[in-house]
Amino acid sequence: MRVQLPLDVGARSFDPGGMDDSNKYNPSMVPAGMQKPNRDGDVRLTPEKPSSEVAFDGQHNPSMAPPMPKAAQGEGDGGASPGSLLGVNVDVLEHGAQVGGRTQAMDRRLFMQLMVWDVAPTTSGQAVAEQLSSTMREQGIGHVVYADVNQPRGVAVLTWAEDPAHFVQKVRGVYGGEAFKDLTLRPGFSMLGRTYSQGYEQDLEQWLLRRPVQTVTHEQWPWAVWYPLRRTGAFAALDPREQSKILKEHAIIGRAYGSKDLAHDVRLACHGLDESDNEFVIGLVGEDLHRLSHVVQTMRGTKQTSEYIAKMGPFFVGRVLHAFAG
Repeated sequence: MRVQLPLDVGARSFDPGGMDDSNKYNPSMVPAGMQKPNRDGDVRLTPEKPSSEVAFDGQHNPSMAPPMPKAAQGEGDGGASPGSLLGVNVDVLEHGAQVGGRTQAMDRRLFMQLMVWDVAPTTSGQAVAEQLSSTMREQGIGHVVYADVNQPRGVAVLTWAEDPAHFVQKVRGVYGGEAFKDLTLRPGFSMLGRTYSQGYEQDLEQWLLRRPVQTVTHEQWPWAVWYPLRRTGAFAALDPREQSKILKEHAIIGRAYGSKDLAHDVRLACHGLDESDNEFVIGLVGEDLHRLSHVVQTMRGTKQTSEYIAKMGPFFVGRVLHAFAG
């Protein structure tokens, strides 16, 4: 399916590095359902039947959380089983598309944290940014240091790890060092989230663990816009088919921008992780800041954003000063 949108912002044709065809939906690539655990509480994977709950027409949904299996929606036989309560099975695995007749599943994901700092007037912001990056490199900490466009003395640092203890055991130690005593954490701008799957990723490990790092450290995409968002309760109450219809509009737009190398994204779930009770953290990156602003403007006209977003922001806008994939 090809989508033509009026996106004339000086773009060139580009094979998308983010929203690419590797994650397109087809009947053999369906979200994994949940099986009842066996007597030992283990979950076994078997070939899945196509689900009528998914209707993305090959578009990667830019903001939808993993589809909820019917068992978790209160459907099915309703009987309790080991590892379940009142017929609701708990499955914390990430699921991808079927490969070789088996659905991919893994209990791994990447946590990413953005922290925004204000540098004291008596200290050089440029020197602090260089020292932060140098210290993190020495300790093997993957990171991106951004210059804050809207605050001349502001810097932001993005770090990541599979184990969230990394932020407390290693990253925290860097910020607490004597060299950074003149940094002040900006209230309300800290963002923490985790990568998630939607059930039809062809390479689940690439999607969850490698692609986000490749996106934020890409040398040709120095601009970034990071922001959290929360949907309204009314959206959660919609029928799953109606949710899919609304989210498909977002997906088509996101894919159109990605295919032209206008904007690429990192999407993180932050349920229970955000101090302001947001649900998602979105990172937009690209070559040109205008194009990132343009995609946000275009998304404002969608049904999801205009009717079902309770709040968005604050927005951090930055340009990469230093990047180290780790």
